[in-house]
Amino acid sequence: MHRAFRIKQPALAALAISAFVFGASSASAEMQFSAYGGFQGATGNNVKTSDGADFDPNWSGKSFKMPPYFGFRGIWWLDEFNKSNWGVSLDYTHAKVYGDLGNTPGWSHFEFTDGLNMLTLNALYRFQDPSRKWTPYVGLGAGINVPHVEVTRASGHTFDYEFGGASLQAQAGISYQFSQHWATFVEYKGNYNFVNVPIDSGANLKTDVFTHAINFGVSFNF
Repeated sequence: MHRAFRIKQPALAALAISAFVFGASSASAEMQFSAYGGFQGATGNNVKTSDGADFDPNWSGKSFKMPPYFGFRGIWWLDEFNKSNWGVSLDYTHAKVYGDLGNTPGWSHFEFTDGLNMLTLNALYRFQDPSRKWTPYVGLGAGINVPHVEVTRASGHTFDYEFGGASLQAQAGISYQFSQHWATFVEYKGNYNFVNVPIDSGANLKTDVFTHAINFGVSFNF
């Protein structure tokens, strides 16, 4: 039986911040902190529950509906280890996922909108050139997802943060360094999430959700 493992969103964000601060104080490398928002959508597999539901939720993102889509990350660039193009990031994303109620028979509410929270550890590679201010980069990583599960149906109501499962991440973007410490960036970022959470009446809900986003952000280097 899948047991509930509840994680509050502030605790997840605090974990990401704490890990970044610890790394910044202990690692011998160039450090960078980034914050971003943008346009995020969602697709995925059918939703299946252990008590018999099986339907296509026709996922959507609605990036700017409150609370909006956002994220932040800390990056350790390994320049002092003679690996200046390589980096490691800890990335927290607050994604938004809505199910189409027209496709959810007997359900009156179905969302992961506060949100589908993801925390991933990633390897990054940047294509530096000292003669230019813009730098392309790519990254791959993996971590966890913690959705805020919102389900209302005839058998009951679910409204809580739950541990969902694994999250895989890929990204590619370009940054522009406009001062010694500050840069802007635009990127594509996709996450594939394996979600398995408890809902009302002792049932489990399983689905895979792919979130995809065009992000715009700002970075501080130190």
